[in-house]
Amino acid sequence: MECGGGDTKPWLLATWKTLTPKHKLNAVIEYILPRWVELGRYLFNGELEIDYNLIENQIRPVALGRKNYLFAGSHNGARSSVMIYSLLGTDKLQGIEPYAWIKDVRQRLPEHPINRGEELLPQNWTREQS
Repeated sequence: MECGGGDTKPWLLATWKTLTPKHKLNAVIEYILPRWVELGRYLFNGELEIDYNLIENQIRPVALGRKNYLFAGSHNGARSSVMIYSLLGTDKLQGIEPYAWIKDVRQRLPEHPINRGEELLPQNWTREQS
């Protein structure tokens, strides 16, 4: 899909030819032109985000935790931490309040059949189960 804008791309090309290499607008145009098709995709699809901020915010705890994993005390401790982070991240994605999930699962775990453990995972969990 070609980016719309009618006369925009020809104007950019014509203007770019008149600029000196050190002109600030030159750098902007040199950035835009190779990305023209992708820019059009973004402009004509309202579901696309212009940046990665949403994803970066989702993975920030993992990136910050990476240093902490070095001081988890043991390999098993680090692995347990990663599992808990994954479960809590899944809670968030499922719209579940993590404390409510942990509290409910801890109460049910001693009596819950071992072969039905997947029922307690955040993506399968509901309060009505209790």
